[in-house]
Amino acid sequence: MNNLVKLYKKNKEVISYLFWGVLTTLVDLLVAFLLNQYTYIGSFWNTAIAWLASVIFAFFTNRKWVFHSSANNIKQFFTEMGSFTFGRFASLVLEEIVIWVGQTLMHGSFNVVKILAQIIVILFNYFWSKFVVFINHNK
Repeated sequence: MNNLVKLYKKNKEVISYLFWGVLTTLVDLLVAFLLNQYTYIGSFWNTAIAWLASVIFAFFTNRKWVFHSSANNIKQFFTEMGSFTFGRFASLVLEEIVIWVGQTLMHGSFNVVKILAQIIVILFNYFWSKFVVFINHNK
């Protein structure tokens, strides 16, 4: 049991990111699957709306519970938000490309391609958030 506690403490950030990332992914997938089931807006708009819902959720959870932002004024907060949104927009473009390739060129199922795209996006977003967005403002 002691080894598990040590392992958790050593990898707390990654574990927290994965936990909140899974919840963010579930928000994205739930919105996307519901839109796919009940609307006829197409996969592009479906993905864009799901992205918006998940970005809002992810910014606040990542800021507070994963990277423990040290931003202590409004300028730093909006700098984080802008950088986070820019990175997530880049990952949206990446996701749209993966979905287009998966559906159009490889004739994959939307749901399967969507899940694959999410795995790629999670990795991109972690590194962007860690090394670009949530920097230590106290340095």
